[in-house]
Amino acid sequence: MEENAIIEQAEVDTTWRIKTLLIGSALGALTGLGAAYLLTKRAEQSGQQLAITPGKGVKLGVLIAGLLRSILSLGEE
Repeated sequence: MEENAIIEQAEVDTTWRIKTLLIGSALGALTGLGAAYLLTKRAEQSGQQLAITPGKGVKLGVLIAGLLRSILSLGEE
């Protein structure tokens, strides 16, 4: 009887993990797609070609690192 409970608990643990990964992946892809769309739309409206300089890339990287740090701290009390 205990063996079945352990197996069922392991299946539940795997299920929430897979769902979280799939939802996170979908949200990340949609967010990236939206950001790329907005960048290209702005470049088209200004009549310029999209160019991200190294400085802008570093700024973006720091912002993303801060966002990930904030997400990681959600589980902490």
